[in-house]
Amino acid sequence: MNDTAPYPIGTPGTPWGAAEKAQWLASQVRRRSYADDVVAAIEPLRANFDVIEYGTLQYADERYPLLAIRSRDWDDELPVALVTGGVHGYETSGVHGALQFVREHAADFAGRVNLLVAPCVSPWAYERIHRWNADAIDPNRSFRDDSPAQESAALMQLVAPVRDRVLLHIDLHETTDTDESEFRPALAARDGKPFEPDGIPDGFYLVDDSELPQPAFQQAVIDAVAKVTHIAPADAQGRIIGSPVVAPGVIRYPLRKLGLCAGITDARYKTTTEVYPDSPRATPEQCNRAQATAVCAALEYALAHP
Repeated sequence: MNDTAPYPIGTPGTPWGAAEKAQWLASQVRRRSYADDVVAAIEPLRANFDVIEYGTLQYADERYPLLAIRSRDWDDELPVALVTGGVHGYETSGVHGALQFVREHAADFAGRVNLLVAPCVSPWAYERIHRWNADAIDPNRSFRDDSPAQESAALMQLVAPVRDRVLLHIDLHETTDTDESEFRPALAARDGKPFEPDGIPDGFYLVDDSELPQPAFQQAVIDAVAKVTHIAPADAQGRIIGSPVVAPGVIRYPLRKLGLCAGITDARYKTTTEVYPDSPRATPEQCNRAQATAVCAALEYALAHP
């Protein structure tokens, strides 16, 4: 993306207005089904978990129930662990890795922790395989008071009653080739800024909270996932997506300041996972398993170090 090949919507250097956003929205195509892929996968879990509809996402004539999976044996004496996926709807393994964790591993933590899992925070974007919502807003920069994103506001309302009791929050994401080919150029165009290529790291990495870093916790997750898939190396400048690598496969962001999902609680242990599904060294099944493994490792460490 450069001056000879500008993003096809808008005028370079000029932020989008209503007309450009409408043009962008008109170009979005439904490519998969939230009802078939996610809601149907949640239904069998009702046998062992409480499934709650914590809100409704409404765009034009499209309605999406926002679903969360909750421990049936909820005990107010136990800590809470929050697992979120699909904040960026196109990041497929975040959604299906969260569901795989519930199906295959959640029972192992019964009686030890209260689980609250929101596997697909952004169903409209899941169906379009997109990063933004229908208003051209990134939900993962919108977790703040008076959020402009319906998805973010609904999740924050769900979490509010237990926010002060959350021990762990793990937010499941992907970094894909389309970050560089579509989503970062679109962001630059939307905001009227130049697009600066940065490259895509090949492998799994984590984003720690720079305001409350937990290096031993992050390392425990990295060590577990390394048995499932490869860990992203630093680039020639010692960075991953422009941020200094503070330990193998770990960078840090100020989560709350940036309005990121992983910053919505006061949890001692917070992390954002990133897998690379476009790697020739990883399969979709491997990516899902890496996400589920990360959740398990995060839980084991947090419960052992409360």
